[in-house]
Amino acid sequence: MTPERDLGRLLTGMRPELNPGRYVFTSVTGTPPSGLAPVVTVAEDEGLTLVLRREEADAAGLGYDYVAGWITLRVHSALDAVGLTAAVATALADAGISCNVVAGHHHDHLFVPHERADEAVTLLQELARRTG
Repeated sequence: MTPERDLGRLLTGMRPELNPGRYVFTSVTGTPPSGLAPVVTVAEDEGLTLVLRREEADAAGLGYDYVAGWITLRVHSALDAVGLTAAVATALADAGISCNVVAGHHHDHLFVPHERADEAVTLLQELARRTG
C-alpha cells in the first residue's frame, strides 16, 4: 500500500476509529515495571514516557493526570505528508478538544480527553465529509 500525501485524500479517507479502553500518559526513570504493554513510548531527558491502558498503570502503581481516548486515523498517511495534523488539530481545537498526536509508520494516532472521544470521532467524520 502506497502512503498518501495529498491532503484532500488524507482528510476524506481518514476513517477515524476509536480504540476501546482508557489510556494514560506516565513517565518512568530506569527500567519500566515488567508486564506493561505501552502503545507508545517516547524517550525524553526526564524519563521514558509511556502511553498505556489505565488499568496497567493502576496495577503498576504509576501516576498520571490525563485519561485519554485513542483514535486511529485509518488512512495510510505518508510521514512527509503536509497538513493532516494541522487540519485535524484545528477541527478539534475549534471544539475545545485537546489533542496529542503520535505518528506511526502507517497511521496517525490521536489521544483526546476520554470523556470527549466519541465527540472527537464525530467531528473528524464531519471534517472528512465536508472535505469530500
